[in-house]
Amino acid sequence: MEIEKNNRINSLFAFYQPLLTKKQNDYMQLYYGDDYSLGEIAENFNVSRQAVYDNIRRTEKILETYEKKLHLLEEFTQRNQLADEIQSYVAKHYPKDQQLNQLVHQLESAEEE
Repeated sequence: MEIEKNNRINSLFAFYQPLLTKKQNDYMQLYYGDDYSLGEIAENFNVSRQAVYDNIRRTEKILETYEKKLHLLEEFTQRNQLADEIQSYVAKHYPKDQQLNQLVHQLESAEEE
């Protein structure tokens, strides 16, 4: 469960990072991205461990609120699933159609950007 939560928060952070304050960005990057402990972050910023904990929890809620309103992660996930289905279908039914395979590849490349 913890791994799933971390993956979700990291994904939300990737989409909504520009909407966060510098402090929120710093704490989230260190905690989730760089795997710092609460104590290490607190020491780096000369604040209490509790202050870091509270800030991270508030920021997680903010990220979830953004997702509820904007649905960027949900829509991205749906598009990726659909692109995977299209790729599988084309590979199975049209493996020799170079133009179709090229279009599928372009679709996947565009989604990665």
